[in-house]
Amino acid sequence: MDEPELLGVGKTALGVAQIRAHESQRPDQLFDDPYAAAFVAAAPTAFPDTFPGRAEAAADPLAGVGAAFAVSAVLRTRFFDDYLRQASAAGCGQVVLLAAGLDTRAYRLPWPADTRLFELDLPAVLDFKERVLHHAAAVAGCERIVLPVDLRDDWSAAARTAGLDPSQPTAWLCEGLLIYLSADEADHLLTTVSDLSASRSQLAFEHSSTLHPAVMAHARSMPAMKPYTCLWKGGLGHDAPDWLIRHGWSVSIHDCAAFAAAHDRAAPGAAAGAFLTATRHNCP
Repeated sequence: MDEPELLGVGKTALGVAQIRAHESQRPDQLFDDPYAAAFVAAAPTAFPDTFPGRAEAAADPLAGVGAAFAVSAVLRTRFFDDYLRQASAAGCGQVVLLAAGLDTRAYRLPWPADTRLFELDLPAVLDFKERVLHHAAAVAGCERIVLPVDLRDDWSAAARTAGLDPSQPTAWLCEGLLIYLSADEADHLLTTVSDLSASRSQLAFEHSSTLHPAVMAHARSMPAMKPYTCLWKGGLGHDAPDWLIRHGWSVSIHDCAAFAAAHDRAAPGAAAGAFLTATRHNCP
């Protein structure tokens, strides 16, 4: 299989896959992603093969930032795994992964019968993903619908055409997405989500960064990180809870540091923010 050319946000999905592959090898793993390593192997020159240990992170500023990002990605993966399990058990028979990237939850999480899972992302990302999963003979544990779209555009009609039923409760996940959108783009995205959400639908994403502000600032100052940090637009930032409440959602905030401690993970510099979950309660 030819090595792909994933750029920008698409390349960050490979970085997250590398982190998930590494976590899946740990004896105290917080999750197991059996396909993450296949994505990394399909693009062997995209990132270095090794992960920094504590000594390397202390000696190398870039390694230190990378280690903080890795901890953050692991924690958010486990948190959102738990969120989707709970939302599914609560009756959300539709699941929508916005900016699904190289996520393999359709394959690795247990799903109730008749679950329909939609994956939305850029065509280049999904094309690479489908090639790798096909080569790995992966079999999804639920009905999986892949929808190549640009989430900055109008995608509501495409989702409906693909089978999304706005009259049924849906579990939405915006993992690692909103930071790459401007405030107007995030407003447009969440307005579309709200318009497609029946009562009892649920939504989750990171509330502010789950990295310490000093780590974020340090990353912005590093030339090697510029291809990635230049993509950060901030989304709705701290205004997200108020925005959701005004648009008919009830909101809960979950502290990232407390979540890390509950799972016995030290997260210096990595667990500074929070995760947000919301439930739709006021549909027109």
